Amino acid sequence: MSIRIKPVLMVAAAAFTFALAPVAMAETLSETLIKAYKHSGLLEQNRAVLRAADEDVAQAVATLRPVVNYFASVNHASNTVPGGSNNGHTTGNIGLSASLLLYDGGGSKLAMDGAKETVLATREALIGFEQTVLLRAVTAYMNVRREIEFVALRQNNVRVIREQLRAAKDRFEVGEVTRTDVSLAESRLALARANLAVADGNLARSREEYRAAVGTYPKSLRAAPKAPATARSLEAARSIAYSTHPQMKKIQHDIAAAEIGVLRAEALMRPKLSIVGRVGMDHNQTDSASVGLELGGPIYQGGKLSSLYRQSMARRDATRAGLHITRHAIAQGVGNAWALLTVSRATLAASNRQISAARVAFRGVKEEATLGARTTLDVLDAEQELLDAQANRISSVTDQYVATYTLLSSMGLLTVEHLKLGIRTYDPAAYYNAVHRAPADSTRGKSLDRVLRALGKE
Repeated sequence: MSIRIKPVLMVAAAAFTFALAPVAMAETLSETLIKAYKHSGLLEQNRAVLRAADEDVAQAVATLRPVVNYFASVNHASNTVPGGSNNGHTTGNIGLSASLLLYDGGGSKLAMDGAKETVLATREALIGFEQTVLLRAVTAYMNVRREIEFVALRQNNVRVIREQLRAAKDRFEVGEVTRTDVSLAESRLALARANLAVADGNLARSREEYRAAVGTYPKSLRAAPKAPATARSLEAARSIAYSTHPQMKKIQHDIAAAEIGVLRAEALMRPKLSIVGRVGMDHNQTDSASVGLELGGPIYQGGKLSSLYRQSMARRDATRAGLHITRHAIAQGVGNAWALLTVSRATLAASNRQISAARVAFRGVKEEATLGARTTLDVLDAEQELLDAQANRISSVTDQYVATYTLLSSMGLLTVEHLKLGIRTYDPAAYYNAVHRAPADSTRGKSLDRVLRALGKE
């Protein structure tokens, strides 16, 4: 039994490559990352969280400044005397009061220091979210490209098997093959079409994820550029991560804030000294004025202050333990990413060898089938093995690229600045510098106005 199969697969790779060639208007990975950075609601949300933390510093500063209030009161008193007569009179007061905290055991200053540490911790958290946004964008970009290549591969597979089925039917008509050969080709064609439908569905899902991560649907995506450098060894990667990862820096600031919290709890037990002034006028237009010192402090509050102190120490201890947990989590993340990168590199090399061997085998099986030494099933199996090898290579390329960026993220380096994307980034210090001195009139502060305009909040 002999069969003749047209060499369709020989030209498939050329057509496949041409279909994926980047066009002039194709979007690059850098452009995708820039769009994701600008689009991200997650970043916008946490920038607002940071601005709220900045205001805590302003509020702590305000406690060390004079407090001025106005007051007004009206009182009516009535007296009933024997005989039923009612004598009543109305009094009123209006005036201003002012006070300035002179001493509170350092509590207000400690509150300001603690708020500053919280701001620094929140800034590091924002960098962590930036890494999350960029890694998601990279993954979405590479997944779309992978699914596009899978669709092209599956389309080519359908074309090849359709041609094989046509040839099998022609040879069946002249008695060169049996009905079994035709049925085998029909079965493989149905499977190829089912796989194409799956690939189309996966591409649609990847496009939706891309839109969620970047803000727009992908159009034409260029091949990813050369992957950025990471580290020469696993230990070097971990060493970098320990010093640069935002989660490590964040926990260090959290610990500093927690330690300040213990000192603040101690300060609550100390006396407070304030200077208080008051001017006013009563209903008789009699002026009054007074100024003096007020000293006070807790004597007994039912054990509340002692409980607050113990609670602050427990929170400090919990935060310190978090440093240990965070360090191990970072080390594990780096190790996992390094392993994924190593595996993807090895898999890519093996896939390249597999493709070369499978292509030689497929050509040999075709020639042997022409001489009657192989069956239609043998040819279909050889073609399927080559297809699987090509699919494995596509997945390996994607996995290696994503693993590289995952490693960068685990090292704390997946940022706009480190990737040198060349765009203006959010300045976490701009709003802080405008408000940390607690400006009295926010609507007229020129520096704050400029910041709010830049943020689009005016």
